[in-house]
Amino acid sequence: MSLSLRPWRQEDAAAVLAAFSAPEMTRQADEPVDSLDSAASWIDRRTRDRAADTAYAFAVTDENGTALGNAAVGAVNRTHSTGWVSYWTTPDARGRGVAAHGCAALARWCFDELGLFRLELGHRTNNPASCRVARTAGFAVEGLQRQKLAYDGVRYDVELHARLASDVG
Repeated sequence: MSLSLRPWRQEDAAAVLAAFSAPEMTRQADEPVDSLDSAASWIDRRTRDRAADTAYAFAVTDENGTALGNAAVGAVNRTHSTGWVSYWTTPDARGRGVAAHGCAALARWCFDELGLFRLELGHRTNNPASCRVARTAGFAVEGLQRQKLAYDGVRYDVELHARLASDVG
């Protein structure tokens, strides 16, 4: 499977809706994504972030241009040349290397095009799939943030990963 990154487009709204329909994804959106209209609004917000030079989200696409996932960098800090990476896939794309490919390609883009030096990401320690994505994409484990996130009254530890422009690979 040949995968690539491209900016999100309005015709990707169905893929965004499919991704956010998974129960575990409801906490990942800045606003609810529960209709094609709200998915289109999600894409509009990503487009505005890109225009403002504050965050960059890309659709991870297959050889037909079908959006299978998202790879994004936000919290871009030009003073320190850092950014915060996130990723997700549509339910049908899980387990196929889409997130890892997107994350690695995004890192290369951030280093080459944005001139960033350090990228960070974090995942709940009870999410081994996300850990595999981070490691496969070249992000080294740096530490544990104890009880950082709270969902439904439960606190979760978060494992922090980082990748530097000077890292090999």
